[in-house]
Amino acid sequence: MSDIASAFDHGKAFIAFFTCGDPDLETTAAAVREAVRNGADLIELGIPFSDPTAEGPVIQEANLRALKGGVDTDKVFGLVRDLRRDVSVPLVFMTYANVVFSFGAERFIARCRESGVDGLILPDLPYEEKEEFLPFCRAYGVKLISLIAPTSENRIARIAREAEGFLYLVSSLGVTGTRTEITTDLTNIVRAVRENTSVPCAVGFGISTPEQARRMAEVSDGAIVGSAIVKLMARYGRRAPQYVGDFVRAMKEAVRGASDGE
Repeated sequence: MSDIASAFDHGKAFIAFFTCGDPDLETTAAAVREAVRNGADLIELGIPFSDPTAEGPVIQEANLRALKGGVDTDKVFGLVRDLRRDVSVPLVFMTYANVVFSFGAERFIARCRESGVDGLILPDLPYEEKEEFLPFCRAYGVKLISLIAPTSENRIARIAREAEGFLYLVSSLGVTGTRTEITTDLTNIVRAVRENTSVPCAVGFGISTPEQARRMAEVSDGAIVGSAIVKLMARYGRRAPQYVGDFVRAMKEAVRGASDGE
């Protein structure tokens, strides 16, 4: 197991998301390794699900392709075990409460511990219902990572005070997907977070260019990119790892160049 905080130890972090099994698990593994080789500080692994409500069309379609290819939760755990032979950066699952429930919550989180998963993000889990999973996460040393959205408002301080691992700050309302512009006032949200916790926060949803990544990292501790990487996987298929590596290198350079805007 890695310490999630280590992703933020050397300046601003770049976090890369992959849908596991699109186009296949072998290509996912190769692309993750290229991302890490080119500077990704933490990897989010999406477990395919038939109704990914927080995702836009790009990641929805990747989920469906992976499911049609026969990917299931057990195979994703196998992917993690393979990655852990040589990948030392923190690995975090991003999936849905139903996936965990259907597998069995304690069994799922125990398997996270066994295979080398450091944290769990459940975008459809209301903050008020996290006790469904939190005792198991604490028992097995898996961080349950909270999200803060622009609509969180008066709940920001409470969520921040109880945060573990890192805080996932959602940049925009709606689902995942690339955006031409991010207009949310993130500075005040991050200020409220930092008044209540020392846990790092990173911004995700809509980031697709080095300039966007740099701007998000200027107001937070890092940038999270998903749809832009999933698009590369869809476009290039089994040839995607090289392109993902080049993309991650450019994004990491942009994030590294960010200074704290506060």
